[in-house]
Amino acid sequence: MARRKKGRDISGILVVNKPLGLSSNQVLQRVKRLYNANKAGHTGALDPEATGVLPICLGEATKFSQLLLDSDKGYDTRGVLGQVRSTGDKEGEILQERPVPELNTETIETVLSRFRGDVEQVPPMFSALKMDGKPLYELARQGMSQEEMRAVAEKKRRVIRIHELTLNSYTPDSLSLSVRCSKGTYIRTLVEDIGEALGCGAFVQDLHRTHSGPYNEAMSHTLEELEQLAEQSEDKAALDALLMPPETALPETWPEVSLTLAEAARLLQGQAIKTGLTDNPSVQLWAVESGVRILLGIGRVENGAIRSQRLMQVSLPDLA
Repeated sequence: MARRKKGRDISGILVVNKPLGLSSNQVLQRVKRLYNANKAGHTGALDPEATGVLPICLGEATKFSQLLLDSDKGYDTRGVLGQVRSTGDKEGEILQERPVPELNTETIETVLSRFRGDVEQVPPMFSALKMDGKPLYELARQGMSQEEMRAVAEKKRRVIRIHELTLNSYTPDSLSLSVRCSKGTYIRTLVEDIGEALGCGAFVQDLHRTHSGPYNEAMSHTLEELEQLAEQSEDKAALDALLMPPETALPETWPEVSLTLAEAARLLQGQAIKTGLTDNPSVQLWAVESGVRILLGIGRVENGAIRSQRLMQVSLPDLA
């Protein structure tokens, strides 16, 4: 006997303003329960001690989660100078204390200029980075030494891109920064490296994500707001109204390819569609005919044929 599917077939993207103290997965599970959704996934974890923009994909929108994972992110952060901590943030053990040099805007900007553009980073030792399938933070709890963790982290050295790095303010012992960066950027590592470049060390005191891909803080909703709406609307209509359509996750730079309903049906059956279009590795696929406009998914144009990569489960109307 087939297992009965649990939850609603609801699709869309909800932008949550993650509160302090909860993991991204805890937020995800609360949203999934509130919506009674059969499928949900987030699009890039935030540490429990971080706050801010956390897009959550429900239903068919989960098929575009990777696009959002790969998208640029924006953060506001405050780094405290004069200390090096084991985790790179305020939760860590103090490893070193150093005097902070007298700073001015020119000195700080000179250092920051070294961290704009393509930058090499070593991920934090206390992170979700995995060895043999286990996160380093879990291995640390099991007794892995800092030297061993550092060796693992060093092997994961990567090049990331800092699109923007802005000094908002500073005090004798702290810096407030805004960052716009590529996927895979560790803000803890960035702040630590800036502290080293200033000669005094640093750690992250506060971290707030301001945007993730096309979604920003103005589009976000708190868990309290969602829970209040859930109490006021038994049919979940008020909650559903907050969802952004799945197509908002697709890059605007990807061209739209319009197919007839007959072509769309063939594509959904796994067939390639011949076309005179120029080859393109990334396109949006739409069924457009007689006032109908339905997102089919994403694909590519290769050797004059449209080929699907990720398709949504959609019902096409019969216009006969």
